[in-house]
Amino acid sequence: MRKLSCVIITLIFQMGRVTAQSPVLDKNKVMDFFQNMQYEEAISYLLTAEKMDSVNLQTLGYLGYAYQQNDDLNNASKYYQKMLDVDSGNGSANLYFSSLYSDDEPAKARQYMIRLITSNPKKAGFYRKMGDLFRRENKKDSAFVYYEQAFRLSPYDSKNGAALADLLIDQKDYQRADSIIEDGLARDSVSVPYLKLQVKSSYEAAAYQKVIVPGERLMRLGEGSLSTFTQVVLSYYIMNQYRDCIRVCDYLVAKGMAGENIFYYAAKSYAKLREFEKSNELLKTCLGLAISTTAEYYFHALGDNYEELKQYKKAFAQYDTAYYLFKDPLMLYDCGRIQDQYLKNEDAAKKYYSKYLLFAKPQSTDEKKAYNYIRKKYLKEK
Repeated sequence: MRKLSCVIITLIFQMGRVTAQSPVLDKNKVMDFFQNMQYEEAISYLLTAEKMDSVNLQTLGYLGYAYQQNDDLNNASKYYQKMLDVDSGNGSANLYFSSLYSDDEPAKARQYMIRLITSNPKKAGFYRKMGDLFRRENKKDSAFVYYEQAFRLSPYDSKNGAALADLLIDQKDYQRADSIIEDGLARDSVSVPYLKLQVKSSYEAAAYQKVIVPGERLMRLGEGSLSTFTQVVLSYYIMNQYRDCIRVCDYLVAKGMAGENIFYYAAKSYAKLREFEKSNELLKTCLGLAISTTAEYYFHALGDNYEELKQYKKAFAQYDTAYYLFKDPLMLYDCGRIQDQYLKNEDAAKKYYSKYLLFAKPQSTDEKKAYNYIRKKYLKEK
């Protein structure tokens, strides 16, 4: 809850300068309490001042802040509300409540933010925060209106440009988003928010080559998020640049940012380079991290690698385990194929093929061809 303090502390202290100071309040003493984090002492002192002047905004604001820093949000809210009872347009109190409700009740938070905008119609940051509140409820059209106004008022503030560009990417308006991002990077070539958005825009527009420059720059800066670097990893993989894909994966592992999908694409890259032993080690790591049905892909990939290594019994075991755990009929086909083509066990192959024909629901062209081949083969035998 202390996150609220960073947002409003400046306004509270500014309020202390513009509000008539209580004749019984020593502002320097209050500042000393705050500087030394003596919030209990500050509260005790301020409550005495409040008894003598219960509507003084400076005293009420300091009490709200002291309770907030003391992790007593009930009393903090009580005193900020008292400020609004005296002055409904008070900036500190409205900003406090808009921040307090922003995560769980964005609609309620907007009621306070609109007061701030009304009192400060040229402050870009308030429009951007209003846009954030609408976006939390997925009201993108309304969010766009406020982001656009924030950007219009202060186009050189990267927070405003980044918020608008991010929403434009979601709306697939890549051309305008890229224009804002490029202008921002022309002013600051190492702006992390703009570099991350450049990766996102290029990746979602399937312009994978354009992902590389901002992605590599973020790596040199030691910045970025897992989602951003996952898009860099996938771009290298899609472009068949497997060594670079592995290099970015290694960077994420060293940073402690790697999840199972990162190990998976490193494993797939090693497999493409025919380094199957390394691939298998990483796939086993994936299995240790896996949750839900994503583990099926890892068993299947392990099976593929063991086939390439001509270790057919191990390949069969991976496909068989995948079917046992996840009941995908295609795994039965692979089991039958291994028994038929490599292990030369016709009875076992028939068992798996027959079960496959019973449960299969072929979707892709390749699977339909395989299904029809097996079906015709067994119908012919019968």
